[in-house]
Order: sequence, then C-alpha cells, then structure tokens
Amino acid sequence: MVARVRGVPVLLAPSWWFISLLIVVLYTPLVRMMLPGVGLLGGALLAATFTVLLGVSVLLHELGHCLVALRMGMPVRRVRLQFLGGVAELVRTPSRARQEGLIAAAGPAVSVLLALLSAALLLVVEPRTVLWLLVVQITVANAAVGVFNLLPGLPLDGGRVLRSLVWGLTGRRSAGTRAAAVGGVLVTIALAWWAIVGLLAASEDRWLRLGVCVVMMWFIGVGVVAELGSENRRNWPPGLRLADIVRPVLQLPAESPVSDALAASAGRGVVLVRADGMAVGLLDLTAAENLSRQAPVTPAEQAAEPISAENVLLDSEQGEDIVERVFSSASWQFLVVDGEGRPSAVLHRDELRNALLSHRGNTA
Repeated sequence: MVARVRGVPVLLAPSWWFISLLIVVLYTPLVRMMLPGVGLLGGALLAATFTVLLGVSVLLHELGHCLVALRMGMPVRRVRLQFLGGVAELVRTPSRARQEGLIAAAGPAVSVLLALLSAALLLVVEPRTVLWLLVVQITVANAAVGVFNLLPGLPLDGGRVLRSLVWGLTGRRSAGTRAAAVGGVLVTIALAWWAIVGLLAASEDRWLRLGVCVVMMWFIGVGVVAELGSENRRNWPPGLRLADIVRPVLQLPAESPVSDALAASAGRGVVLVRADGMAVGLLDLTAAENLSRQAPVTPAEQAAEPISAENVLLDSEQGEDIVERVFSSASWQFLVVDGEGRPSAVLHRDELRNALLSHRGNTA
C-alpha cells in the first residue's frame, strides 16, 4: 500500500514497475529527438519523469471514480494501479444504470480537466526547454489517460458508460454488457490497425506505439472475458430463493468455549456476541476446529471471522447483486440481515455455488 485516501487503500501492483521500465526504454529516444542537446542519461531521467507523471495521472483518474462512488454511498474496497491504468474496486456493483454511468465518467472527466489545465501552461512556458517538456508530458499523460479510457469498450470507462446507456434504454444490464463487450473487440481491432500502420510507415514512434498497443490489447481482451464471465455468474436462476439456501442464525456469547460453539454450529451459522450486545463476528468453522483440538475451552471469539460491509448482505437485495458480492469477496460466509439490520441467516459461498449450478443444470 502506498497511500490511503478517504479511508481507501491505494496499492501499486508489481506489473506497474514492469510497464514503467518498458515506457522508459521506448520513450527515451523520443525525448532525445525533442531535445537534441539532452544525452542518454538525461533522456532516460526525463522519460522516467514522464512515467511517474503518467502514474500520478492514473491515480487522480481512479480517485475521481472513487470519490464519486463514495459520494453515492457505495463503499470502495481499494484502488489498484497497474499496467497503463488502474482500477477502483467497489464493494458492490452499481444497482442502477445512472450510478454506473456517473462513476465511470468521473475518471475521464478528471483526466481531461487536468490535460486542459496543463495545456494552458504551454502558452507561458518557453518552448524546447526542460520545463516545457515536463509540461508537455503532464498534458500528454492526462490526455492519454482520458482519451484511452473514453474508448467505448469494456473494461474501459467508455465501455462502462456505453453499458449504462444500453442498460438504461433496455432495462437489462446484461444487454449493456454485451454491447460494451463488442465495443471492446472493435477497440482492440482499431489498436492493432494503428500499430501496424506505424510499422509499415516506419514512424518515429512505431516501437513505442507497438508496445503500448500490445499492452492495451491484452488489457482489453482479458477485461472483456472477465466482464462477460462476471455477467454470466450474476444471473440468478428463476425459482431459486435465497431462503432455500441460507442457514438459520444462532447467536452465542463470544466467551463460549470454542468446542461448544462448534457443536452448536451444525447446520447453522453462528454469530458471536459480547456481553454488551456487540457482534464480534461469525464463527470460522476451520479455525474453530483447529482451536478446539488444541484448546477446547478457549473462548470462541478467538475463532471469529470479523463482520464488515464486505460480508453482510440484505435479505432484500436482488439475486444478481448477491451473486456479484459473494463471488467478488474473499469471505466464505456472509451474514444476512433484515431491513432493520437484525441477523436473519448465514449464507455460505459453496452452498450458493452448488445451488446455482443445480438450478442452471435443471433449466439447461
């Protein structure tokens, strides 16, 4: 983790360092052409500066998504910077097309605004100087991030905006996902064409263009497959009721012996509660079994899985939203609460998976 913004951790993926090194190698010759008096070391340093500015641009872009999502009351798990982009990971998928569209558009809006502000500085900076090149780099970095993400294909922001538009028109999120996936394929074809044209024309930036396009094409291809797979998993089979697959909830004192809590958990989900009425967490069966073998009278609280926004579900949530949240979380069990926040059941991920497979198999 490199920072925390509004309580949201910002992470730097290892892949970012690899792509940054690649950009430095490919961009250094262009820097030396733009500033003929700069040597190899100076060109590399300026190329590295561009890479850092690109990373900052991506971070500000993702924070745009993050802040709008938080403003709409949607928790954000984390922000990850990777490759030529990043991702603001929401705890749950937007439930309305308007939410998806506004959150998706926020990132490119930040990038375009920063590009315009830095471009205005070029009017007062002396051309062909180091300061001029740095301002150009800031402008290019933000413009590149903004324009690239506005392309109308998943998993880019433009693709999410397209999905929200189709979703709003048809009332079906799945229709929007398919339309934006087609957009992703078309964007990939366009990138391949642009790279090939650069090679055939022997353009000065052909190798940088090729490297960037290959990474973009890979990023989009993986994203399209992931989005389609996620959409398929979101489907809630007709006739399946949440009440049929959850376990009844049992509340036990947190200081109960772990062996007793484990025995009481058969067929039920156990919520451990302190004397003041505060829920400690859900009994983790694996941890409880291990602890029970070693010290059976140990308080069950020591084998509790903390309760957080990630592993709490409303019994009124749509089936598609439940599937999305369960399979995008690291938790294996989830506390189901009613409209007043009272525990009503516990859902196990494996039992939901088995129920989905069973119902989909019956309807195939």
